[in-house]
Amino acid sequence: MANGTDFYAVLGVSSSATADEIKKQYRRLAKQYHPDTNQNDPKAADRFKEISEAYNVLGDAEKRKEYDDMRRLGAFGGVGFGGARASRPGAGGASRGPGQAGAGTFTDFDVGGIGGLGDLFSSMFGGAAGARNARSRTSEKGQTIEQTVEVPFRIAAAGGKVPVELEVNEECAMCRGSGAAPGAQIKPCGECSGRGVISFGQGSFAVNRPCPVCMGRGSVPTERCGTCRGTGEARARRTVNITVPAGAETGSKVRLRGQGGKGAAGGQAGDLVITFSVLPDRFYKRDGLDLIATVPINIAQATLGSRVSVKTLDGKKVAIRIPAGTSAGRRFKIGGQGIEKEGRKGDLLVEVTITVPESLTEAQEKAMRDFAEASGMKY
Repeated sequence: MANGTDFYAVLGVSSSATADEIKKQYRRLAKQYHPDTNQNDPKAADRFKEISEAYNVLGDAEKRKEYDDMRRLGAFGGVGFGGARASRPGAGGASRGPGQAGAGTFTDFDVGGIGGLGDLFSSMFGGAAGARNARSRTSEKGQTIEQTVEVPFRIAAAGGKVPVELEVNEECAMCRGSGAAPGAQIKPCGECSGRGVISFGQGSFAVNRPCPVCMGRGSVPTERCGTCRGTGEARARRTVNITVPAGAETGSKVRLRGQGGKGAAGGQAGDLVITFSVLPDRFYKRDGLDLIATVPINIAQATLGSRVSVKTLDGKKVAIRIPAGTSAGRRFKIGGQGIEKEGRKGDLLVEVTITVPESLTEAQEKAMRDFAEASGMKY
């Protein structure tokens, strides 16, 4: 950001863009500049990291608000102080007149009113460790991976495990995360003079951030690793067994701490956020905590009465009595055989449908006609 470009410019969105617009634009750019699809473009990796850094701030509502405050104060060379000294009421600070170079637009803004720029900047770039000097922080938390997983209906209802295959960033096995080719020398980064961070802004409003050239390491190899192209990371696939809680529904989420992408330079691993999509079942449907099972019976069973066997969610068979004169759509309740969730349990509702023969023999047809005439039924 030393050249005055801000995170909104990096993503190519306006400062009034919605969260969905920012997310959609980030995904488009990340796909376009991902190193795996741009192996012949050495600049793509740097662009990809720049895009990811921008979204890490603008994609988080709290960080974005803090960032907007900084941007409004001119920390990114766009608007705000522009290098002029802020004058607090009664502080005796002289403000520059119209037309003077570097005149600020917030000459009477009380910096102390927002907790001080130091606090604001450190919270933006340091998170919970904002009080520490940015020079001592070169590690970064790994990526948070979001994935939608299809879950069979019965596992979602009763609970269980499903395997999920993930693609994550792991430490490059060739260079062990150093980004250097075998035999290459490691030298101080010329961009940040070996500090691992660069400063942007002016005067007392300068802000440190990880150097995009050395990615916060403070050093660069004389020859980059051919496997990871100097990033120190490689894409890897792994399978994780996800526990599905009983009663999970489509849209339910679980977060697995430390199961996401590997952190850079020894940083904490990211999280894995799983969103469930429950598949339909050929036998059961769900209504809250109740299960609905459709059972076909023939016309004789419906007319004369019968007993049918129904399988419960846990595989047991329960017999229910169908009284004479049962009509299609009638429901019979088997208590306590529904979905159990948070100490509550639903019922199993058996809904009957009546099947009729598609064709009849002459004898069957005559018997049916006799029955209809004897019962006064029209046909």
